[in-house]
Amino acid sequence: MTNSAQPPQAGRPTANAMRRALRRARDGVALDVSEAAVLLRARGGDLDDLTASAARVRDAGLEAAGRPGVITYSKSVFIPLTRLCRDKCHYCTFATVPGRLRRDGHGMFMSPDEVLDVARRGAAMGCKEALITLGDKPEDRWPEAREWLEAEGYDDTIAYVRAISIRILEETGLLPHLNPGVMTWTDFQRLKPVAPSMGMMLETTSERLWSEPGQPHYGSPDKEPAVRLRVLEDAGRSSVPFTSGLLIGIGETYEERADSLFALRRVARSYHGVQELIIQNFRAKPDTAMRGMPDAEIDDLVATIAVARHIMGPSGNIQAPPNLIAGEYERLIGAGIDDWGGVSPVTIDHVNPEKPWPQVEELAERSAAAGFRLAERLCVYPEFVRRGEPWLDPRLLPHLRALADPETGLARPDAVVEGHPWQEPDEGYVASSGRTDLHATIDTTGRTSDRRDDFDEVYGDWEALREQAAPGMVPSRIDGDVRAALKQAADDPTKLTDDEALALLHADGPALDALCAVADDIRKTVNGDDVTYIVTRNINFTNVCYTGCRFCAFAQRRTDADAYTLSLDQVADRAAQAWDVGAVEVCMQGGIHPDLPGSAYFDIARAVKERVPGMHVHAFSPMEVVNGATRTGLSIREWLTAAKEAGLGSIPGTAAEILDDEVRWILTKGKLPTATWIEVIKTAHELGIRSSSTMMYGHVDQPRHWLGHFRTLAAIQRETGGFTEFVTLPFIHTNAPVYLAGIARPGPTTRDNRAVTAMARVLLHPHIPNIQTSWVKLGQEGAAEMLRSGANDLGGTLMEETISRMAGSSYGSYRSVKDLVAIADAAGRPAKPRTTLYGEVPEERQRAAAASDGHLPELLPLAD
Repeated sequence: MTNSAQPPQAGRPTANAMRRALRRARDGVALDVSEAAVLLRARGGDLDDLTASAARVRDAGLEAAGRPGVITYSKSVFIPLTRLCRDKCHYCTFATVPGRLRRDGHGMFMSPDEVLDVARRGAAMGCKEALITLGDKPEDRWPEAREWLEAEGYDDTIAYVRAISIRILEETGLLPHLNPGVMTWTDFQRLKPVAPSMGMMLETTSERLWSEPGQPHYGSPDKEPAVRLRVLEDAGRSSVPFTSGLLIGIGETYEERADSLFALRRVARSYHGVQELIIQNFRAKPDTAMRGMPDAEIDDLVATIAVARHIMGPSGNIQAPPNLIAGEYERLIGAGIDDWGGVSPVTIDHVNPEKPWPQVEELAERSAAAGFRLAERLCVYPEFVRRGEPWLDPRLLPHLRALADPETGLARPDAVVEGHPWQEPDEGYVASSGRTDLHATIDTTGRTSDRRDDFDEVYGDWEALREQAAPGMVPSRIDGDVRAALKQAADDPTKLTDDEALALLHADGPALDALCAVADDIRKTVNGDDVTYIVTRNINFTNVCYTGCRFCAFAQRRTDADAYTLSLDQVADRAAQAWDVGAVEVCMQGGIHPDLPGSAYFDIARAVKERVPGMHVHAFSPMEVVNGATRTGLSIREWLTAAKEAGLGSIPGTAAEILDDEVRWILTKGKLPTATWIEVIKTAHELGIRSSSTMMYGHVDQPRHWLGHFRTLAAIQRETGGFTEFVTLPFIHTNAPVYLAGIARPGPTTRDNRAVTAMARVLLHPHIPNIQTSWVKLGQEGAAEMLRSGANDLGGTLMEETISRMAGSSYGSYRSVKDLVAIADAAGRPAKPRTTLYGEVPEERQRAAAASDGHLPELLPLAD
């Protein structure tokens, strides 16, 4: 942007438009973007009217939060970990270049000693927050940054941020608040255990300011609005208390500013994770491309704060930096702020070094003059301190408890700021607890209730989710020629176009019958007539989980009546029982238990292999792999290598659901994104760890999503050859939260099941030769029908099954060998046992299975 350029603005709103918008604000009616843009222009008496109503909204929120008349701040130190950045924002003096750092006697990053010196000085003066700010991915632009990280033993900047955060926690007691710029979902998993809160300013949603030459964000890849909004959503999905906000006066229009506020509200509503919005006014700085731009006016700041308050509502927390407001404290309080942000008695504001922080005493006096009492908070807001899990990692709780008032969630005035150990639980794997007989009693007494009592909070905002889901659930119009598609599928299914495949996925009636016949012919050519099955035992070692999957009825909080965790001995005992009745495999998956260290998965695999050396360990979904890797600080490759050494034989390709993030982020709040699932699977295959592949369908998806999923799996298999089979997983709706909330369909229809099974055979041919159907979800007759529609495998005896049964499946938790043979017989085909990797089962194992019929002698809770 040139020095004299001004943002394109429409004329002032009409008096009628202003009166109408002000009246709606006074009456508490929800504003739309156009009304918000009108109110952003309020000045004089109109601005007084707007701020008065905004202040009332703020006051109602403080009353509801239990802190009426309180305005907060955080006593902090500012740690500029590195001033190198790959972006080139035209207003920024924080970012610099390696040469200047060297001339000034600085390294490419602050050293640990430099960081800890600042943090210790802050702790000595009663600070409780270490605000760690740095440029975006400097190693991507500057070789000097890469060289520094490599020399110090860090794979990337995020690894150094994690390591220094742990040292700050352990050696000073300050709580890290991390601002490392744009982060991936995986970055959040790496950093959440070491910091109770994080942040990144949205700044603006204006594409124009990023994409057009001369504009302030041009040439800055991390300032693309869609990228920054994705970061905010990933923070919400990861249950990270997150700070964001706007930078006003950089050339955006009022309409663009209003749109930015509504984008922030949408994220806040969807995930309940935006802990505060900062409304920051642009201040021109020398030696920048925007040095000639006028500063944002105070009236502009006041109006934006008031509009933000109306849009975010009483529960939102809104902050304005007190060192950038030219002493206008009372006006900003009157506009609706309830927080002054971080104030440091030790360090300068390295982003605005020319503007010193006010003294805390002055803040208190100026706040009191406006009728407010100043109170210190922590870097994480009191609402999240009181919420606890899943927002706060258990490893941070000792650090937070040392500083937080348990009643209010604010900072304790008498807190001693000192380091505390940051580590995994001393005892390693957690002890047995809870309803450990659920694997048996789920078929008798059932679950305690159909939903958790935090149903309305834990999954995000159901109404916002309903709005998000609606477009994706609209059926596509299909104009393809089904007859031509059927002919192509029969002649050469590898040449089916997407249009032809979609036509077949929508097939019904005689066309569906013909499709199933084509699929069955392919099956016969590839697999012959044998229906394979495996004698296996499911062991779900815990159902304690805080991920927030909206389709899952299995997950429980540790305090819920149906929650349980098995001990290592119990896991090994169940594996030994299964071996005694002929099993060749245990399939082990569990919830993402916050108390389980990342090494617990190794302990589980090792416990089974030590007790039953011949048992194949098929375990740990990609979500569990990522959880284990982030908790141990290992890469995915390193973690999988260690798991293989501990006895892991293969992994289930679950946690896939639908490999389309449009659907995925409706189904699940916090599970890994598609790209990360693919990364885990490919890495496992490269290491010689094979996997199954799956698709859960019949919820908020459509056939076009199924097609994309099949294409993705086929592409992976062409590259790695590591999939053993594809497993169809019809959605069980009965107790699924997303169904109980009125969003998802009640599972797939029989037509859907036949079409998905048949098209799995057609579209995955010849890459994935085995197609498995699920008797747990479809029952005996349904499974037999799928065997006539292209499937060749029935899965396993299971011996116990909790996940589908908790969701409401009515087909029981286990099947004997004779039961599975009977299903094959109903389809007119012989049955044959197999191993996990579809090999021949040793005679000794077949005899043991025949002697017991694959049944456990009894299903016991195996109490210690």
